[in-house]
Amino acid sequence: MNDIILIILGMTAVTYCPRLIPFLLITNKKINHRIDAFLKCIPAAAIGALIIPGVFSATPDMPVAALAGILFTMIYGLWKGGIIIPVLGSVAITYFVLLCAV
Repeated sequence: MNDIILIILGMTAVTYCPRLIPFLLITNKKINHRIDAFLKCIPAAAIGALIIPGVFSATPDMPVAALAGILFTMIYGLWKGGIIIPVLGSVAITYFVLLCAV
């Protein structure tokens, strides 16, 4: 049991340190505008790479339902922002399209 706790604590430190060290080193420094713009694009690219393939594999028989959900998320996300309402709305739209198709 002690070995498992030590492993968990070690994994916690290994995961947390790479996040903490840059924060401590760059807190008072100004970041170049180009680097800042690049860093702001990473979340959208990561979400796109992780979520979009899963969306199409969740409804393989009805890709139109997946497209409707993605379209709602993109439009609402660009218009209002946020993450909860676009995701819940996407799930609802996809569900209704699947429900109407049956």
